[in-house]
Amino acid sequence: MRSEAEVERLLRELAPRVLGTLARQHDRFDACEDAVQEALLAAATRWPTEGVPEHPHAWLIGVARRRLIDEVRSERARRRREETVARLHASDPSSVPGPDEDRPAEHDDTLTLLFLCCHPVLTPASQLALALRAVGGLTTAQIAHAFLVPEATMAQRISRAKQTIRASGISFEMPPEAQRADRMRVVLHVLYLVFNEGYTATSGPHLQRTELADEAIRMTYLVHGLIPSDGEVAGLLALMLLTNARRAARTALDGSLVLLADQDRGLWDRAAIDEGLALISRTLARGPLGPYQLQAAIAAVHAEAPRAEETDWREIVALYELLERIAPSPVFTVNHAVAVAMVRGPAAGLELLASTDADDRLARHHYLEAVRARLLEMAGDAAAARHAYRLAARRATSLPERRYLESKAARLSTPTPALGGRQAAANPTRDTWPDR
Repeated sequence: MRSEAEVERLLRELAPRVLGTLARQHDRFDACEDAVQEALLAAATRWPTEGVPEHPHAWLIGVARRRLIDEVRSERARRRREETVARLHASDPSSVPGPDEDRPAEHDDTLTLLFLCCHPVLTPASQLALALRAVGGLTTAQIAHAFLVPEATMAQRISRAKQTIRASGISFEMPPEAQRADRMRVVLHVLYLVFNEGYTATSGPHLQRTELADEAIRMTYLVHGLIPSDGEVAGLLALMLLTNARRAARTALDGSLVLLADQDRGLWDRAAIDEGLALISRTLARGPLGPYQLQAAIAAVHAEAPRAEETDWREIVALYELLERIAPSPVFTVNHAVAVAMVRGPAAGLELLASTDADDRLARHHYLEAVRARLLEMAGDAAAARHAYRLAARRATSLPERRYLESKAARLSTPTPALGGRQAAANPTRDTWPDR
């Protein structure tokens, strides 16, 4: 018998695949998503006590399909009802489908589902939101957090996107090769955000959601296989591999956060690092450069340093300067400020950090104050650092991060000497506390 946590993990892994299968078969995205949500709820209720069925993917499809049939039968338009029910009854819908209906891995519908969510009929913002919900399995609150907008705003955006998909009559199929490039930017952004949520969860008791990070890497491998010559796809895959390689060293035995500078680098996954370094080396040589390639290059500098104090911070500063010219972002500016502080001192870092103070996107986020606290601590201003740590802790929704920030504030209750300039480290893949 599996625990509730194990069942939840399994359902998160299966949800986008089940939705992809139903959407392919029935071409009704909004109704299919509703049906899958009901199937997931039924499984979450029954599987922890009754046990996981032998073929969980098929079980979920069977329950969701029956939900679709019930919805179709309730439609008022007789012709539409009869046509849709006939299609749903093409195979016996009264029984749970067997394992032979489980599509083989090489025909993964999840990738097609991702491209569907990124259809140009939707606005770029709606594409991202819908894909994160349907493919990434993120909650509306988590998506709103990633976009730095209120949850109600994001809920409306997702609802409108579903309505647009339904009204447009879009077919569930992989777009022709000529059209894929137009959707690739959003596809990569979705995978990037799903990985970020898995690498450091925005809320909850655990620092990481490894199933999300693993799924993002798996799907990025699929996209890379589809377009192996695309430098940004290779760059994103390299970024994920290099960053995820630190997974085992990021928490202590009690689950508390371990900063990049303090991690046991012997625990890092050297095979993943070697693969990531090889990927980014090949793609940087081809050009032109994009933001994922540059972020992977920053991660590579960290990965190549045998010890934290041997990190080439000057190279990281140069890479951030180039990154901000290519893809301006307040998140990159804040991480850049950390790198500047490591090279030119905390005062220079704080000066650059001040340029983000007026950005409303960071106003409700703990990220800015957490970095400010770190730089103030480096400068020896214990009182100001303590205040910033406390403010960051109040804004943090991840329990491990909140506890870390609270512990830092508590340690600064008694004035301490300024920290050495090699204490902080920036992780370019997260939009929260950069010391990973």
